Amino acid sequence: MTARDPNPPSRGLRRTKDDVVDAALSVLDRVGLPDLSMRRLAEDLGVQPSALYWHVASKQELLAAVSARILAPVALRPGDPTDLGRAAVTLGHRLHDRLLAHRDGAEVVSSSLALGLVDSPVHDALRTVEDSPAARVVADAVTHYVVGVTFHEQQRRSADAWGTAASEVSLTASSVDSTDDGGFAAALALIAAGIAAWQESAGRPLDA
Repeated sequence: MTARDPNPPSRGLRRTKDDVVDAALSVLDRVGLPDLSMRRLAEDLGVQPSALYWHVASKQELLAAVSARILAPVALRPGDPTDLGRAAVTLGHRLHDRLLAHRDGAEVVSSSLALGLVDSPVHDALRTVEDSPAARVVADAVTHYVVGVTFHEQQRRSADAWGTAASEVSLTASSVDSTDDGGFAAALALIAAGIAAWQESAGRPLDA
């Protein structure tokens, strides 16, 4: 009589795309983007790497799905501001929080946005406030500012973790202050003030 294997293979275990994205986020948070490979992800899921390609055609498509998951909560909610400037600030803070919630979140999302594989949720949300060319310009400004500054912030955190920041990397006080909570909030407030002044310039061309 053959003894039963206490650790049978997982060949019969079916995985969904949500399972794959969940696992990818978990691996991302543990080891970071450079070490998030399809092979490592397959090991976490207990499947062969080839099985992942039933759900995503490439690693970039996987990262796009991860980006969409990170960005999903960025939206306006009941009771939020309904004017363009303050709504943009609210969304900027939410986007910042979501990117910081995951290791290398800004780098992952930035790549997917640049390749057109995901849409900025700031654009969709501001469209409900004002569907105009001005709203699209505001959405671009907020998205690029928040993703860019968060990317730098996470890069510095990684450098600190590696022990290479401060002593080996020359950082100016202004560059550090720009990503603390107060500096970040002040920058978004400045963007909002510029939006208000722009809107008061009645009849001014969009690209002026």
